[in-house]
Amino acid sequence: MAEPLTSNDRPKPPPTTGGTSVPPVTDDSDTFDQYSDTSLIKLYEELVKKNKFLESENGLFESFLNRAGTDASGTVKSADGTHKQNDTELDANRLPQTPTTAAANQQTRRRRKNQTTVTHHAPILLTPDQKSEIATRELEELRDEIENQKEEWNRALDNYRAEIEEIDIRIAEIKKAGYEFRRDIVQGAINERTGKVIAERWVRWCDERIKAKDAFIKKTRLKNATLKAQKNKLILQLKQKEEMGEVLHAIDFDQLQIENKQYLAKIEERNEELLKLKMTAGNTQSVLNWHKRKLNSLVEESTRLRREIASRQDMLIKLEAERQLVEKERQNAERVNVKIRTQMEDYRVPDVMEYVSIKAQQLDLTKRLKTWQRKCDIAKMQNARLKKIWNQMCIQLTAQAHDSRTRHRHHEQGQERVVLPPLST
Repeated sequence: MAEPLTSNDRPKPPPTTGGTSVPPVTDDSDTFDQYSDTSLIKLYEELVKKNKFLESENGLFESFLNRAGTDASGTVKSADGTHKQNDTELDANRLPQTPTTAAANQQTRRRRKNQTTVTHHAPILLTPDQKSEIATRELEELRDEIENQKEEWNRALDNYRAEIEEIDIRIAEIKKAGYEFRRDIVQGAINERTGKVIAERWVRWCDERIKAKDAFIKKTRLKNATLKAQKNKLILQLKQKEEMGEVLHAIDFDQLQIENKQYLAKIEERNEELLKLKMTAGNTQSVLNWHKRKLNSLVEESTRLRREIASRQDMLIKLEAERQLVEKERQNAERVNVKIRTQMEDYRVPDVMEYVSIKAQQLDLTKRLKTWQRKCDIAKMQNARLKKIWNQMCIQLTAQAHDSRTRHRHHEQGQERVVLPPLST
């Protein structure tokens, strides 16, 4: 495959004319064989974008032609298949004129006059100024159409709102009439004896309603008559203003045009001032937003610092309490230290012989302590043995006493059982 071509080696597409479509690319196989796939894809995308742009541009110019009217020279194909004026061959009188285009059109007219025979008229190409003017006009037309549609829909919405309001009023009147009918006739006009509606009260209620409707109709007619009179008065004033406008002369129109130009200049100045004020307001708003953001950050920082200060104060209170406790402990330790220091200062180291004698006494006392401990242990063992013997002796004595009591009791019972011999008569 051939290497992709650069932008300088690539064949240029044919130049576009104002409003005309791009001429079809010739089917040159040798030229396209030099392109790579990537170059062909890029060329295809560029052509698609240009075609879309030119289609939208042609649609815009066709819309302008449909609004401005067609001319006999040139044709352009419309949506229904018929041929109309080409958008690149517009009549110079129908195109928007600028200083540069006006001079070009004058030169073109002079050349046409100098030519003796003209077999074919060259198309009049659109300049960028003319394209911009056409696009501006179409944009204004679209804005006008949008405004007109908005006005129409607003009127339709107003009509619907008025109808809805009228329906709500009628529904409220019907509910009120139904409530009054139930109150006055259905509940209040019933005969207690027969259980039927009293005819006289029904007729009187109907007459009152009819009179109220007649009064409302008269009031509405008077209101309509007043509104018609106001309408006729306004129409008469409008006609008088129109007649006064027809009486104006050319001088008045010139004066009005001069005043219009002056007012337009003033409006332009005011618009420039307004634009400057808008820019100033935008800058001020941006500065204000920056200060607001800075204020919010400072407020958040202040809140954080307040919380941190409060926590530090709590910590300071705790540390103060701990400091007082440590101070008390330090004072106690200081007193103990002073006492120990006093004892250390008052302490006297004994002599060697005194230490030896005291150590010998300690050893002697330790031996005696061990001896007495052994004696205590022996005494405890002897005490335990004696307690055991004593307990055994107590048990034996208790058993002997129990046996003696038992024998004594049996002896007494045996004496009671001796039977004396009967006495002789």
